Amino acid sequence: MTLERNVGGLDRIARAVGGVALVAVAVGAFFTGRDRFGVAAALAGAGLLFNAATQFCGVNALLEIDTCSRE
Repeated sequence: MTLERNVGGLDRIARAVGGVALVAVAVGAFFTGRDRFGVAAALAGAGLLFNAATQFCGVNALLEIDTCSRE
């Protein structure tokens, strides 16, 4: 399976901002002793950052959603 771009525009920006926010929440959770919540937030944030960086989302591919402009 190739990682064909299917994430772009505002979708990509929203994923990047959400990913950074979730990583920040994870750091805060680790400092307050909520390790399980921190791990979950870190994994979700890393997933969103991966989507933004690679411009590929597996769920979008399964649902045949493409928000990437083809110019």
